[in-house]
Amino acid sequence: MKIRHLYLSPAHVYVGRYGKPAGTEPMISVDEVECVAGKGLRGDRYFDFKEDYKGQITFFSLETWEDLCLRFNVADRGPDVFRRNAIVSGVDLNSLIDREFEIQGIRFRGTQEAAPCLWMNQAFAEGAEEALKGRGGLRARILTDGVLRTEQD
Repeated sequence: MKIRHLYLSPAHVYVGRYGKPAGTEPMISVDEVECVAGKGLRGDRYFDFKEDYKGQITFFSLETWEDLCLRFNVADRGPDVFRRNAIVSGVDLNSLIDREFEIQGIRFRGTQEAAPCLWMNQAFAEGAEEALKGRGGLRARILTDGVLRTEQD
């Protein structure tokens, strides 16, 4: 598994906004991010959100984004629209649910699929929520401290 992009957001844009317009806080692209065991990503909206939170970090597949771009003929949106922290390649994220895994020396435990929401139809393309079912990404707990960095070929 390789980390292709890393994103942080200091504020929510969808949570608690049902029936209202989405917020406008962008995801911030970073080359590296500090992972704090049991708390999350320093600088992210979910950092120290609540004890034993299942989504201390979220992962999304680069291959899924590429597939959706082709399927919906989208060329003007990056993977940041899905609001996941780490965009990765070379792994089936669903295979990591209920498993411990390591990236760049940092230990994680996959907790559940990062289920897509209705906002995906607005953020990416009409029909994206349905297309993302079973491919919405992975929520995980951070088990050890460390720094994640983006990797290129």
